[in-house]
Amino acid sequence: MKLFFASDLHGCLVATESVLEKFEQSGAQTLVLLGDTLNHGPRNPVPEGYNPPKVAERLNQYTDSIIAVRGNCDSEVDQMLLEFPMMTDYSWILLEEHKRIFLTHGHLYNQDKRPNLKSGDAIAHGHTHIPCAEWVDDIVVFNPGSVTFPRQEFPASYGLYDNGQFQVVSFEGDIIAETDF
Repeated sequence: MKLFFASDLHGCLVATESVLEKFEQSGAQTLVLLGDTLNHGPRNPVPEGYNPPKVAERLNQYTDSIIAVRGNCDSEVDQMLLEFPMMTDYSWILLEEHKRIFLTHGHLYNQDKRPNLKSGDAIAHGHTHIPCAEWVDDIVVFNPGSVTFPRQEFPASYGLYDNGQFQVVSFEGDIIAETDF
């Protein structure tokens, strides 16, 4: 199973179009959205190309391929525009060989405040806008970074899971972080 991860679109149409283009090129079956999809949030500037209704329209074309969780900037009003569920605080993906990926935005659960995970699980979250793919103790911590507002001088990025490996990739194609799972 090949998965494509994006987080923190924050209503930016340009970023969303870039994500959808890379998703199409990746051959992934599932687009995992890790929250903060439509709203820019009160602490962030309004991004260039801010157009939440158009972002929703574009994402709705991929409804059958999306798994999404709610971010701290997402609301019930956003859900009214989206044709796929995105109001859950977390979800799970079950992989072959009993591997599990816990999906969340990162404001409730994250690397430092984990839910009950078993040894060998992974937690995938956004929120910090900082890419990460590494083993911490006995779990994988994975963050695809941010498409719209990357931080700490990282480029805009997305994530991939394929053949037992997590990767964070810049839109220029550089691997920013990776780890086996």
